Amino acid sequence: MVPRATASPERYARSTQQLEGEIEELAEVNRASPSLASELRLLGLRHLVGIRRLDAPAANPRHPEPETSRLPKAGFLPDIAAGDVTAGLIRAGILRDGCLLVRGLVPRDRALHFAGEIDTAFAERDKHDDARPHSREYYHEFLPHARFGPVGLRGWIKMCGGVLAADSPKVAFEMSELFRAARVPELAQGYLGEPPVLSVHKSTLRKQDPSIGGAWHQDGTFMGPVRALNVWLSLSRCGDESPGLDILPARLEEYVTAGTDDAALSYQVAQTKAEEAAERVGKPIVRPIFEPGDALFFDERFLHATGPDSSMAKPRYAIENWFFGPSRFPGDYAPIAA
Repeated sequence: MVPRATASPERYARSTQQLEGEIEELAEVNRASPSLASELRLLGLRHLVGIRRLDAPAANPRHPEPETSRLPKAGFLPDIAAGDVTAGLIRAGILRDGCLLVRGLVPRDRALHFAGEIDTAFAERDKHDDARPHSREYYHEFLPHARFGPVGLRGWIKMCGGVLAADSPKVAFEMSELFRAARVPELAQGYLGEPPVLSVHKSTLRKQDPSIGGAWHQDGTFMGPVRALNVWLSLSRCGDESPGLDILPARLEEYVTAGTDDAALSYQVAQTKAEEAAERVGKPIVRPIFEPGDALFFDERFLHATGPDSSMAKPRYAIENWFFGPSRFPGDYAPIAA
């Protein structure tokens, strides 16, 4: 069994290809008969493979050619059907509109079921934090290899309405199955031009209460010079009855000045600066309506914020999952192979 503090990848005798084969075999076993032991081992093996990918990245990865001719006509925020999405279309959407909105990437019933699993993970995390008996299937804190240091942001993630996916072995496995069925790892590899890795720090299960405010930001401001693709998957209707996303649907080649005016943190963008950026590019800030299973693809330069409103009565459920190219992976994060 791979221990909780994962063994050094160079000491693990099997090749990366063999490890990947073991992951596939164990995932098949877990589909038929789920167990905490299998799900913990899968996380450990994926972490090992992620480390191997970081240690031997692609020499010259390239983004795909943008399939600009296949984009819908520019407008409020054009969307496409899940069956039509390709890596080249994602690239075209990001270069023109800053993002690509994909309707029904995941079937509605599966999205709603997954929202219920997030509820359970939150409840079990609360029990853990209160030193009460809890289900380790739904909450069991992941300990990366020592070279990545401890995961020190759990309190912040909790305050912002999240649970790290790697801290919920059962839900982490179900998330990988959800993405596998939707071809997300394949799309991420096509977009990044290299085998993708997730991270412990930026794969988050979200339950956003309307009382939790949002702040404009571009993730590259604090992640650094990364090669990245975010898949933001809505698991509930949001944008009207629950907090959605406020977005600037435009490609920004530069970072908007952060840390001014009403911005509470150094990487946050003030409302006035977001509005100035919208005026510069000639596009309005929008708040799309997402249905369960809809997804938004974007990169580290995309300007966005959680969009709560005092009239909203329901929490918003979502998965926020960053895929990274190993050639430019954030130095402070711990990898998990996609």
